[in-house]
Amino acid sequence: MAEFEEAEEPGGLDGLPTMYGIFKGEVVSVQTYGAFVKLPGYQKQGLVHVSEMSACRVENASEIVDVGEQVWIKVIGKEVRDDKVKLSFSMKAVNQGTGRDQDPNNVNAEQDERRRRMFRDHTGQRITLEAVFNTTCKNCGCKGHFAKDCFSTPGLQYSLLPEEGDDVEQQQQQQPPPNLVPQQDSQKKKKKKKEKKVKKKRGEERVRERQQQRRWSAEAEPDQERAP
Repeated sequence: MAEFEEAEEPGGLDGLPTMYGIFKGEVVSVQTYGAFVKLPGYQKQGLVHVSEMSACRVENASEIVDVGEQVWIKVIGKEVRDDKVKLSFSMKAVNQGTGRDQDPNNVNAEQDERRRRMFRDHTGQRITLEAVFNTTCKNCGCKGHFAKDCFSTPGLQYSLLPEEGDDVEQQQQQQPPPNLVPQQDSQKKKKKKKEKKVKKKRGEERVRERQQQRRWSAEAEPDQERAP
């Protein structure tokens, strides 16, 4: 919101430019936050805040206007505070070439005024902090907490949360390097093949033992028959 330069004249809104009126004035002062404009026939000067100079973001008022330059303005605010009158002007609401009102229904001006009013109301609220306990811990000797809440109390264990970088490092340590993964797979395959060979060899040995036992039993039967 553009705010009027504080003057020492008595308050009152008589003899001021009409609200939402379009005027052409002269830039008499340029500050970082805006430019002061004087209207012909009026003693009061109004401030065009940098937010009311252009639809684009303006960092410094000197980027838009210079002292002595003639500009079109629209009165968007009149306020009496502490017996001082403050006028708010807008340049972006008026076509600077023709002086035509770009916001004839004052929709944008009213929305901006509501936002500024809400901002002022919230800034008036102060954040209050609660007082620290005026006590001394019997365990550690520090002030501000009781012994039952002390970190050094036996039986209470607290673990620090790891930082984001530590989590990444732990994950990297847990994960094996990419070049070791194929080696581990090949070793597992070799181990499985070896186990299969051992099982196969044992199975063949058992088959041969059974065959040999059968031959022995077959050879022993004729000898039994010949015996008296």
